[in-house]
Amino acid sequence: ENYIGFIETYRDPYGSRGEWEGFVAVVNKKISAQFGELVTKSKELISLLPWPKEFEKDKFLKPDFTSLDVISFAGSGVPAGINIPNYDEIRQSEGFKNVSLGNVLAAAYGGGASERLSFIKDEDQELYKALVSKSFEVQVGLHELLGHGSGKLFIRDENGSLNVSGGLVCPVTKKRIEELPNYSSNEAYDTKFPVISSSYEECRAECVGMYLSTVAEALAVFGHKEAEDQNNITYINWLHMARAGLMALQYYTPGKGWGQAHMQARYGILQVFLRAGEGLVTLRKCTDDKDGKPNIEISLDKTKIHTVGKDAVGDFLMRLQVYKSTGNFEAAKAMYDEFTEPNEEFKALRGTVLDRRSPRKLMVQANTYIDQSGQVNLKTYPATPEGMIQSFQERYN
Repeated sequence: ENYIGFIETYRDPYGSRGEWEGFVAVVNKKISAQFGELVTKSKELISLLPWPKEFEKDKFLKPDFTSLDVISFAGSGVPAGINIPNYDEIRQSEGFKNVSLGNVLAAAYGGGASERLSFIKDEDQELYKALVSKSFEVQVGLHELLGHGSGKLFIRDENGSLNVSGGLVCPVTKKRIEELPNYSSNEAYDTKFPVISSSYEECRAECVGMYLSTVAEALAVFGHKEAEDQNNITYINWLHMARAGLMALQYYTPGKGWGQAHMQARYGILQVFLRAGEGLVTLRKCTDDKDGKPNIEISLDKTKIHTVGKDAVGDFLMRLQVYKSTGNFEAAKAMYDEFTEPNEEFKALRGTVLDRRSPRKLMVQANTYIDQSGQVNLKTYPATPEGMIQSFQERYN
């Protein structure tokens, strides 16, 4: 399979203009068959999401979900999964396609088994390392297919008629839907939600993954069928998100804001966990007993994920969707800023996060070439900055 064009808007400060990218990949038929089962169950799973059925698409358009192994990916970054196209109006009326990039997932979480992970308690280290790759596979699948693929936009046609039955009341504002901003026929989500559109949508999709990772039927699709295995996958998925939210502070600069859409989203979800209360997630400032430096320990109460945690994420997710559906940018931005603007406590914690920062991992891609005998060969490169530069040079030369 291949894909090319001006696609993602993450790097555009306004959140509208696409950045060029392209890839060539091969289908992993075994994993794709597994994802096919998720597609089959997607209508049932979407019905479990925490918003009224009127906020879901009128007609279920069965999507495509394929697992790909990347041969070459050209662009500023290599994602683990993709939902295409990025236009909600097309997803809503025509359908969409999802891909999970399997060898990217394997590369991202395949190493470092002996490395002590920051902010994870000693008693969680072994289980985290054993299951983080599998739990992230679940998260990516749910995020792409049922996250980006769910929800409806309320659009007025040229005659002023809304694509929703009259009398519907917004579950958040308690106003009739007709009284809310909604979308005109020539408006798109990205332009209706300037600046925050990418991060807000990533947060919504991540929350769908968090919410549905508590559902046994969803976990079973990924091969996790025993109760203990399911509970462990859910636990590590939520712990991984809490850690990602804390580490996201690396991408926040006081006075300038967030530099990465996904990281802002994950920080917001950490705040949802913390504000849920009842000890669901706690952060303990401490001195590391290994190096004597300031540290932070994340604690997640496994027994409260399906109750306190799911309720809190569900309420936040419902609001994200309702504001998006109704084009209520002002309310959406006010809520999103509240959850994603670090207060003084977290600005102080940012110093510890930066001190514990590991060198950022580089994705050094191999290249294929045809030799004089006509055989296709694979050339790999050292996992160093020099290796990455050489890989780029020879790919585009």
